[in-house]
Amino acid sequence: MMDSFRVQDEIKNRVRESTDIVRIIGESVELRKAGVNYVGLCPFHAEKTPSFSVNPGRQFFHCFGCGESGDAFSFMMKYHRLSFPEALKELARRAGIDLPERTLSKSDQQRLKQRERLYAVNEAAAEVFQQTLQQSSMAEHCRSYLVERGIPDEAREQYRLGYAPGPDQGGWSFLTTQLQKKGLAVADIERAGLAVKKERGGYYDRFRDRVLFPILDMSGRVVAFGGRILGEGKPKYMNSPESLIFDKSRLLFGLAQHKEAIRKQRRALVVEGNFDLLSLAVQGVENVVAPLGTSLTRQHIRSLRGYCEEVVLLFDGDAAGLKAAMRSVPFFLAEQVEARVVLLPEGHDPDTLIREKGADGLDTLVEQALGLPEFVFDTLVQRHGLTLNGKNRIIAELQPLIQAGDPRQRSLMVAHFSEKLGVSAAQMSTAVVGGGRPDPAPVAEVQGSRFKQLSRQHRQLVDFLILYPEFLDELLAAGLEAVVRDPLLLDFINFLKQTAAAGPCTPETIFSALGDGVERDYVAELFMRAGEAEQEEEDWQKAMCDELVGWLQQRNRQQDEAELLQQIRKAQQAGDHEKLMELLKRKQACGRKRTEFCDNMLKKE
Repeated sequence: MMDSFRVQDEIKNRVRESTDIVRIIGESVELRKAGVNYVGLCPFHAEKTPSFSVNPGRQFFHCFGCGESGDAFSFMMKYHRLSFPEALKELARRAGIDLPERTLSKSDQQRLKQRERLYAVNEAAAEVFQQTLQQSSMAEHCRSYLVERGIPDEAREQYRLGYAPGPDQGGWSFLTTQLQKKGLAVADIERAGLAVKKERGGYYDRFRDRVLFPILDMSGRVVAFGGRILGEGKPKYMNSPESLIFDKSRLLFGLAQHKEAIRKQRRALVVEGNFDLLSLAVQGVENVVAPLGTSLTRQHIRSLRGYCEEVVLLFDGDAAGLKAAMRSVPFFLAEQVEARVVLLPEGHDPDTLIREKGADGLDTLVEQALGLPEFVFDTLVQRHGLTLNGKNRIIAELQPLIQAGDPRQRSLMVAHFSEKLGVSAAQMSTAVVGGGRPDPAPVAEVQGSRFKQLSRQHRQLVDFLILYPEFLDELLAAGLEAVVRDPLLLDFINFLKQTAAAGPCTPETIFSALGDGVERDYVAELFMRAGEAEQEEEDWQKAMCDELVGWLQQRNRQQDEAELLQQIRKAQQAGDHEKLMELLKRKQACGRKRTEFCDNMLKKE
């Protein structure tokens, strides 16, 4: 059992050392260099000022706002909602490291194998769909349709568009049969959402006579499909059902392909459909994404916040578009992301608009876009009017929006909207407080780390052992436990000894072994402050260790001498002349050792 743990630790450390945490986190968070660290907006809580820091030297991240911290494994688990084995497998795959199966439990192995089978099924399906669109006579009308929509061959290749033939041409199980011929199990094809099981046995394809858009996760792997029907029938658009590898509330179509364009322009455009996105991209507007058959979720907005400072919604001016925009307002406020709304002219969607007006015409509309709160207010005024009854309804419908903001946002919106409605801020505040959720009770200030209450020398000792635990044995040999009397320090030393006994003791294993709390936060902040240069200079580390060893030796001698003086006083009081002479000789020997120690220290200097 211990050998199994040791092998797993070795594999984990190897994967960690082969992983660039800045690149991993940078796929989801916009990071900029700040000294030896990289900083950005925290992906785990709403903020306007960056408090999220990544230390590439120690392969570690920490948020000074919400306290989230950890290594690349922690980030993959928290941000992408993976289990540890799944995070280990993904990072190992990216690093080109083969994982021995014995490092995982049977249930973990089964889950990971199932995920890999789903990835394989979706990739194989994308190839079948793409090849069918490019080469099959069954897809001739689909190719004509794409030409009519202004989608060139290059875009078809870039977005890996495909075609699923209808029953009249390919039968009811065209894809399922093709995938089975490739050796893929029909059960996995069904789990991927590409086949549907019949009540009387057998399977039929979910997608039939549709243009297929592969949906990619942020690592570029195909996890699902979106299909637009070509003939008659409903629904017009259909997406794969959710699976072990596909969560539509977290993924946005086009984000994997367009994240760099969004980063460059600091703005993301959100459209409602896949073809809207494709039409804009063909015209050179690449900072665009689309939700996958669902309204924008808070997680969608949080994902976008990692790449841009502003989001602009391009929705149709119909009732559905208005409703979608209204529904997203609380999420933007809660995530503190700037958002504006473009309601397209009547009869236009992004596709028709970009083809008629071009990219310049779209840019003009975007620059005229209303801020999201203003858009909501204007919409409510148009809907209810400014009669007494209308104002009451407007105030009632504004309540959930105002409550979604932070205290400062709430105060500003109350002042702004009350002036527009011609009511006092106090009246609106009363309505909002009365009708909304009560403000949470103030949280008592968390007591600071006990490490911060240590003396300067003891705190220096703690910091050094956290950052460089490989010197623990040398400090123990110098009398560390004899010098340290503080219960907190003794507990910490025992903790380090236990951690070292279980395997290699590194700063990361120390952090992982700490439970949530102020001590864990203290260690995280220490990692962020630790300079990369210091970490790389072994001479500096050894010099610091030698300094601590010298201090420990000196303290040991001082303690020995103090104890010896106490024994001498007791011998004098007891009149024990023989004992007194023995103790005086020991004191004289201690004096010689102290002189030799001082001479040695001077020689070192």
